[in-house]
Amino acid sequence: MPKESREFDVIVYGATGYTGRLVAEYLKDKAGLKWAMAGRSFAKLEEVRDLIGASADTPLVIADASDPASLDAMAKRTKVVLTTVGPYQLYGNELVAACVANGTDYTDLCGEPAWMRQKIDQHHVAAKASGARIVFSSGFDSIPFDLGVLMLQKHCTEKFGSPAPRVKGRVRAMQGGFSGGTAASLKATMAAAAKDPAIIGYLTNPFSLAGGFEGPAQPPANQPEFDEVLGSWATNFIMAPINTKNVHRTNALLGHAFGKELVYDEMMLTGPGDAGQQAAEFVAKTPMIGTANDPKPGEGPTKEERDNGFYDVLFVGEYPDGKRAFYAVKGDRDPGYGSTSKMIAETALCLAETEGEGGVTTPGAALGEKLVARLQANAGLSFAVEG
Repeated sequence: MPKESREFDVIVYGATGYTGRLVAEYLKDKAGLKWAMAGRSFAKLEEVRDLIGASADTPLVIADASDPASLDAMAKRTKVVLTTVGPYQLYGNELVAACVANGTDYTDLCGEPAWMRQKIDQHHVAAKASGARIVFSSGFDSIPFDLGVLMLQKHCTEKFGSPAPRVKGRVRAMQGGFSGGTAASLKATMAAAAKDPAIIGYLTNPFSLAGGFEGPAQPPANQPEFDEVLGSWATNFIMAPINTKNVHRTNALLGHAFGKELVYDEMMLTGPGDAGQQAAEFVAKTPMIGTANDPKPGEGPTKEERDNGFYDVLFVGEYPDGKRAFYAVKGDRDPGYGSTSKMIAETALCLAETEGEGGVTTPGAALGEKLVARLQANAGLSFAVEG
């Protein structure tokens, strides 16, 4: 069925989970939106619908990752499937296949690069043929970074006539933890890597999602260092291994609009002086995720904790002759839940309202500045030149 004649604009699959419920709560008041909540249990869907104050006539769809026919039926009914059901390497295979087969747009919160590489290899050509836009990583990993580099490079090209060959992503401040889904995905990835050595290669190669392109050597960004330009110590950032791969994929899909010699890394700033150095060294040797303290899937912070969270990421574009440009992306909620739920919701809405070339893609390549505009207008993100 053509997308324009489908029953729904967006179906939220996983609406009974913690993040899925936040997405449903965000969408419930969108005027004119044709949407539905989907999950395994009708009773739980009813419970969540009532809990978030959605209309009693909000459609409820039964779909289960273990029942491919139910996923195919769901994909046929909607323009976009928004899924929060991860780890995606465990629960996403049949859903991606159903969306590709039916020309249905898809967006998720995936931070699992080895699985993403497998889906690119399996489905990119077929998705181009069917018109399905398969948009991975539409939360804190990796929208602020993917779109931040996109907007920095636009600014650099306008100001200096060419994109910056060296870009640094630096997290200046962040309050709020990572999601239980992120922790579960990491554990699933490590378990998969133990069984398949090829996965290690996907995880360690910064260009593993770039469609066969291999660019210049990239900084490891895994040891504390002092950044003279920013006057602060910097240390490893836990989301860098997925974000950097998505940035390089966006660059490749856009015909290397950022340049074929792009060198990009991400680190977290910890401040100047001895205190900054000590903090950087502590972070470098202390696991931030993958411990007994990780939140479990389905768990999350209170509304107050989500509302009090935030993040501030600076992007620095550098040229061999010393020219520099600065661009900042900021979010008004905790990264793992409050802001992520708004980002993926706006990604789905943007997909539903736009046309574009099919393929296994990224927010930056598929939606670009259209998504930036939506996030600024509706989701509490700011994108701005600094200096």
